[in-house]
Amino acid sequence: MIRGVQLAILVTVALAVDVTERSSAGSPPPPFESATAGYRYEFPRDHGSHPSYRTEWWYYTGHLHTTSGRSFGFELTFFRRGVSPEDIKTLPSKWSLHHIYLAHFAVTDITGKRFHFSEKLSREGLGKAGADESRLHVWIDKWSAEADPDPAGVHTLVAHDETHSLTLTLQPTKPPVINGREGISRKGKGVGHASHYYSFTRLSTTGSLTIDGEQFDVIGTSWMDHEFLSTELGADQVGWDWFSLQLEDNTELMLYRMRLKDGSTDLASSGTAVSVDGRTQHLEVTDFQIESTATWTSPESKATYPAKWRLKFPSLDLVLEVTPLLGDQELRPSRSTQVNYWEGAVVMNGTKRGKPIKGHGYVELTGYTERLKL
Repeated sequence: MIRGVQLAILVTVALAVDVTERSSAGSPPPPFESATAGYRYEFPRDHGSHPSYRTEWWYYTGHLHTTSGRSFGFELTFFRRGVSPEDIKTLPSKWSLHHIYLAHFAVTDITGKRFHFSEKLSREGLGKAGADESRLHVWIDKWSAEADPDPAGVHTLVAHDETHSLTLTLQPTKPPVINGREGISRKGKGVGHASHYYSFTRLSTTGSLTIDGEQFDVIGTSWMDHEFLSTELGADQVGWDWFSLQLEDNTELMLYRMRLKDGSTDLASSGTAVSVDGRTQHLEVTDFQIESTATWTSPESKATYPAKWRLKFPSLDLVLEVTPLLGDQELRPSRSTQVNYWEGAVVMNGTKRGKPIKGHGYVELTGYTERLKL
């Protein structure tokens, strides 16, 4: 997630090659565009797929509850990874490999203190998986995310496995937010080490969720990220911490910390503050502080993750204590990305301009088992 370099790092594809090394060895440059300043978004077109960029994802997370007070978190993510022509040589056919699609589906049963995860991996061909280029419609088999052509139209999410399923309708209550500056969200040094990245920071959500055969009617609030890019993590970067935070005063915050090998923070890290009326304020790395105040060690991967944070935003006069609603929200993909990461529902308490404030959100932590690489 920061959704700025996610799939390019997470996907472990045997056919993938290190484009940087190949280019430096005298091979032709990669056949994908770089995310560069000056990009102008056009909706609903930019909700759709961007095959001229190597990596792309559509990322949904949210908090749901029943009328009786039972609480859940969810994640549904679709990834597209472009395959360059020189990566594989095949005769033209309906099964020619141009894009690989992956999806992750996770449910945090907050009340029941359980976490469930499943995944899909497929190739584009004969309708098995794909993404429209003119609007939001991405799918793998019967898992899908789709939105009405209206730029602020309703989103529909569908996913299911043997024991869990969700069918949700999400209505944006604010316009899409462009993260970064000049149309790009920087992730490191150098021209092009960036993504095109926008978010729906608050979507009113209704629908149904099924857990082990028991169906729940749910309502809540969701968050959506869409990013497309063509670069990988820098050689000195190991991973990132990403936060999406929805406060009870109808404001939101997104921030990410790119972590370097020596444990310090890359200066390319940044964030976005969103006001009640949807106006945005870009946050440089100097505008916020992230302090880990507790840890959790996975019994499966043995990775030790931050498990509680103190966030400070001096320019906003805001201090937040962020706490996971369940310790074990580690995703352990075995078929798709094959890289463990932690992504989970969190709750917040703090002060804003001297007054108490609460909220909820999601946090993603990568690179804690090992440095992310293809």
